[in-house]
Amino acid sequence: MDLTGKLLIAMPGMGDPRFDRSVIFMCSHGADGAMGLIVNKPSDLRLADLLSQMDMACEDPAVAQAAVRFGGPVETGRGFVLHSSDYAANLHSLKVSDGFSMTATLDILEDIANGHGPARRALMLGYSGWGPGQLEAEISDNGWLTTEAESDLVFNTPDGEKWEAALKTLGIDALLLSASAGHA
Repeated sequence: MDLTGKLLIAMPGMGDPRFDRSVIFMCSHGADGAMGLIVNKPSDLRLADLLSQMDMACEDPAVAQAAVRFGGPVETGRGFVLHSSDYAANLHSLKVSDGFSMTATLDILEDIANGHGPARRALMLGYSGWGPGQLEAEISDNGWLTTEAESDLVFNTPDGEKWEAALKTLGIDALLLSASAGHA
């Protein structure tokens, strides 16, 4: 099972409040573990806040007010940009799938501030990580559902609606989910 480029949807009753109702875009998944970015947990920060800490400016107020999300509990001081594949950083962008790439270098913030960044993007601080076999065990214990990543859901759906929208891609109504699960 390779979940790279897919979405994880947190099940009710997961037990870890950091992941309650989370939708996570999986940037990599393999024998060495997994890495993903929560796409629906906004923080109090805006892009302008990050840029000012780096002595950079942004002339476009709409861009400057872009939300910065909580990407996960690992390395929360490190920034990541999940974006459309129309952009490749000068230093390094990871192409995750046909429609998604991820960049974690400073040049993407400069390009966004100057109006030359990717057409679609989500900024995060921190990431979600799993050691070898850990994510598979959590899925087996009914902690997560998986679905295809749709660009409109990731980039255009309001954060507060992403969890239910992701469930709907599987034909699941959030009201019918139970916090307890069993195995047949």
